[in-house]
Amino acid sequence: MNRKKSVLISAQEKELLQRLKNSKSKDNAFRELVNQSKKNLYFQIRRLLLNHEDTNDVLQNVYLKIYRSIHKFKEESKLSTWMYRIAYNESINYLKSKEKKYFFSSEIMYNTMINNLRQDPYFDGDELDIKLQGIIAKLPPKQKLVFQMKYYDDLKFKEISQILGTSVGALKTSYHLAKNKIKKEISENQTF
Repeated sequence: MNRKKSVLISAQEKELLQRLKNSKSKDNAFRELVNQSKKNLYFQIRRLLLNHEDTNDVLQNVYLKIYRSIHKFKEESKLSTWMYRIAYNESINYLKSKEKKYFFSSEIMYNTMINNLRQDPYFDGDELDIKLQGIIAKLPPKQKLVFQMKYYDDLKFKEISQILGTSVGALKTSYHLAKNKIKKEISENQTF
């Protein structure tokens, strides 16, 4: 028997989805979606890229993809989960392309990102925040994603699993490894 996953979608989200999938109301509904989601998606992407301009570029690509493929959304997850998945995939693709384009080693890319963060007028954190972001930036991409989604976004492992398409067990392992690496880095450097 082939069963679809049952996802609880609010009446408001259902109504918005109907408008998004209707050619007559799509543009207005999309503006509404952007207004509702831009802050959350911006910070999802920003935590990965650490740069305002890069984040805005990726965010525009994310919204373009959402607009062009909203008709493919099958309502097997929340709309926000689907959008986060697109945002994470676009962010990772951006980082990979930047690394290849400039032949950056991960250490050079890390230093560049931290320097950009220090100079960014939109970053309102202190030196402690920069150091923590620096430690997180050194994590392998998967561990970094899982840690940020769990720690900063307070997502449940089940939600992260839907976004990243990874088993809950693998996510718990990635989170545990990331947490241990962060603790180790803090204790070794005594920078906090």
